[in-house]
Amino acid sequence: MQNLMVDIRRLELSLVGGSGRVEILRGLDMQASPGETISIVGPSGAGKTTLLMALAGLESPTTGEVKVAGVELSGLSEDDLARFRREHIGIVFQSFHLVNTMTALENVALPLEFSGADNAEALAAQALEATGLSARMTHYPGQLSGGEQQRVAVARAFVARPSLILADEPTGNLDTDTGKKIMDILFSLQNDLGTTLVLVTHDESLAERCDRTIRMRDGRLAS
Repeated sequence: MQNLMVDIRRLELSLVGGSGRVEILRGLDMQASPGETISIVGPSGAGKTTLLMALAGLESPTTGEVKVAGVELSGLSEDDLARFRREHIGIVFQSFHLVNTMTALENVALPLEFSGADNAEALAAQALEATGLSARMTHYPGQLSGGEQQRVAVARAFVARPSLILADEPTGNLDTDTGKKIMDILFSLQNDLGTTLVLVTHDESLAERCDRTIRMRDGRLAS
């Protein structure tokens, strides 16, 4: 199958700890088309976050293949992986992961500055405007509410117009109403840019907003 944004084949990932080898992902196959939205649900410990980290190139498979935008991630060096992430992948975490000593504008501009963009600040300002934070750009994370901090994180994830967004429980630290507003923004940006979205969530109503839901248990997928 061609023109896949995500193509995972026979993915296995295990880690060795004090109690021996632990199998986290067990022979997964998963595909996603450009612009498709997929939710991944399942109990804690099912391997959902590890799957996202493998898709981001932040965890290396024990065996199998992980391709994003036609590129096999295991074939890239650490520098090439970092460059690939900056150009193709945006990540939204449950914890906002903002730099506390930087303003909202500086946080959003950071990935663009790493990639050498000349207009990083202007693009960051546009991204913050798209998330409704035009009046909060010069505020630091400690001066923002949880919902506002997550809006900054969403703006940062989308600022480079990535082809793939990975969202790991993005509403997990927010109240219901704030979480819904955040997801409305995320889905709106995803739709406008035609970005593929892979969303890990415990919220079934949120999962139902995606084109397709995949259920995960004990490191395996079951559609």
